[in-house]
Amino acid sequence: MPRSFIRLRPRSNQIFISQGRIVMATDADGQIDPDGEQGLFVHETRMLSRHRVLIDGARAMPVALSKVEEHAWLGYYIVRAPGSQQSAVDMGSGLMDDVSEQTLELRISRFVGSNVHEDLDLTNYSSKPVRFELGVELDADFADLVETARERQQHGTLQRRWEQIGAKQWELRFDYAARHKQARLERGLRVLIHRVDSEPRWHEGRIVFDVVLAPLQRWHACFDYVPVLEEALSLGREASNYQCRSFEPTSNLMDERRGSFLKRAASLHVGKAEPLTRAVEGAFEQSVEDLASLRLHDLDVDERSWTMAAGLPLYVALFGRDTLTAAWQAAMIDTGMLRGTLVRLAERQGRVDDPWRDEEPGRLLHEAHTGPLEVLNYNPRARYYGSITTSAFFPVALCELWHWTGDRDLVAPFVKPALAALKWLDERADLDGDGLYEYKTRSSQGTKHQAWKDSDSAMVYEDGTQAEPPIAASEEQGFAYMAKFMMAELLWWLGERDLSRHMAGQASALKSRFIDAFWMPDEAYLAMALDRDKRPLRSISSNAGHCLATGIIDRSMAGPIAGRLLSEDMFSGWGVRTLSSEHPAYNPYSYHRGSVWPVENATFALGFMRYGLYEHVAKLSRAMFEAAMLFESYRLPEVFSGHGRDADHPFPALYPGANAPQAWSASAIFCFVQAMCGLYPYAPLKMLVVDPHLPAWLPELTLENLKVGRARATIRFFRRADGTSDYRVEALEGSLHVLRQPSPWSLTATPSGRLVDAFSSLLPGH
Repeated sequence: MPRSFIRLRPRSNQIFISQGRIVMATDADGQIDPDGEQGLFVHETRMLSRHRVLIDGARAMPVALSKVEEHAWLGYYIVRAPGSQQSAVDMGSGLMDDVSEQTLELRISRFVGSNVHEDLDLTNYSSKPVRFELGVELDADFADLVETARERQQHGTLQRRWEQIGAKQWELRFDYAARHKQARLERGLRVLIHRVDSEPRWHEGRIVFDVVLAPLQRWHACFDYVPVLEEALSLGREASNYQCRSFEPTSNLMDERRGSFLKRAASLHVGKAEPLTRAVEGAFEQSVEDLASLRLHDLDVDERSWTMAAGLPLYVALFGRDTLTAAWQAAMIDTGMLRGTLVRLAERQGRVDDPWRDEEPGRLLHEAHTGPLEVLNYNPRARYYGSITTSAFFPVALCELWHWTGDRDLVAPFVKPALAALKWLDERADLDGDGLYEYKTRSSQGTKHQAWKDSDSAMVYEDGTQAEPPIAASEEQGFAYMAKFMMAELLWWLGERDLSRHMAGQASALKSRFIDAFWMPDEAYLAMALDRDKRPLRSISSNAGHCLATGIIDRSMAGPIAGRLLSEDMFSGWGVRTLSSEHPAYNPYSYHRGSVWPVENATFALGFMRYGLYEHVAKLSRAMFEAAMLFESYRLPEVFSGHGRDADHPFPALYPGANAPQAWSASAIFCFVQAMCGLYPYAPLKMLVVDPHLPAWLPELTLENLKVGRARATIRFFRRADGTSDYRVEALEGSLHVLRQPSPWSLTATPSGRLVDAFSSLLPGH
């Protein structure tokens, strides 16, 4: 069991508050210093590069700083009241600090919506009147997010203008314009000052107020930071502004949609409140909140259908595989994310042949950024297609939407884009015509590795040397197999029987080719990939776990693969590593050569469940929830180090650039719960298959508001005294039959056992 006092937070030297496309990143004191990666970012553009609140030119002492919600923050600061008499030095046991006896308090409140609202409140808690200057130091540089950590590429003209715009209203305006070849960028920031208790002036980069306060007297000012953007990137500011003291409920479009989602989402409750079971409930709840916080409101299809950013602070953009993964993994709590993501990716499906963007007809998007470097075409990431994964994930996500909803009208518009994506795989991703799928960028600024592991050093031979594309990654064959297998089923339901048979035949043939090419009998494991000469990369890696989950392997291979994934060199004690610790290229801090990713561990848990490997599910799920206990708010980060869990490593180190929250780390939590409960929805038949195998450390849990098709259910899962698990439907609205059955892929289920389970599901109480 982990030490209960350990609490880790990625990027602990920074504070982030965000909503939609706006991220405010400050130092640990809540200020924005001109050096470093801090700032007010809107559409990946740093619109404020400096923000410091000073009293008589000096910083106040922070005494309490905290997020109130993901989009709201409050900080208390104090100084010895200017001009107050120094108290006698306390040499006694209290050692009272003079600032606590003659206190001037500064309270800063911030709220992020389609703009940023900031309240500055001062209170004189000293016994004498005080007089001082309050200065708000502001500047902007309109750097791209990438440029805050790298050399600046784009340079434009920046104008600053200060004026009074009305009765007791002032404005500081930053306007920026830049050109690159034929592209132009024009963005700005309006800083509006109003509801102020003394008039401001602009002096040497500061908005300055002369403040005079009697004892216990208060002073207030409101600041609104309003982005100026291209019309196509409107943040809907008219409907989503915050006002003074917005910690109380407000009438706000973003709040309303967030609240509506949270009410619709499925929830989880545990029966026994032990530390580890509390972590399951806490992580589940935090993950729902995190997905809501990552919502990209400007890409809403409607109130219920939406998509999300991949993660904070680096990935506030539309990603293909990331959002598809998060959306299908989170379908058990709500399917609105699936529909919204499918809509926005279908709209951006490749239409032309553009090597610079790695775009081809039918290929699906990898990422779409809106920062200055993308708008000005310094790189192709405004619309970049350099991923082989997205085109297979799209059909899989579509079929998951079908399984959870059974709604023909809902899925029908996405069938054509899904088939086009599979056509791209067959015609453009099989680079050498051998029936396997490879990747290789055509862009001068393209991504080198375009599979699941897309960092430059990810693909390595057994001796540690790096492999060069074109490469056929093992998991990408699995994703393509699963896409074709699932699409064959959907097409059958939609009446496309001939196409369904053809798709099923393609899946079967791909599986045979894959096993012949990738299986290593001497290792009883799968090669990571095939290189350009079709030589296997014999590295022992996590890639094989995805192949287990997608079903592209023979059943006889499932046990050996699962066992190796949980062996000492692959399993850190907190999760499965991306690369064996015995490999020459192993590095516990590397992005893909030894670190632990919650998202792929969640996929492995589902794979274990589908093959009836319940002890593996329990071991991996426990490790991941114990890892969640180590992190602030039970929030799993994007990735953490692969250090082995031992006396020298009582907790894992952090990957230095890890995002938190991260959409697919949040959605991973739902997969672990789904695996332990054995959930498999099949809305077309108004059916939910369950096969619970709760571990001893989680004797009971209840899922509320679980939606399958038009039905809604509350189901309690529990362990019996003999160690077996059962379930009870506590509430049901609509037509749904909950049937106990092992997965169709189970290695342990027998025909007679399936009959017993099916019969018991029909008995009263189930």
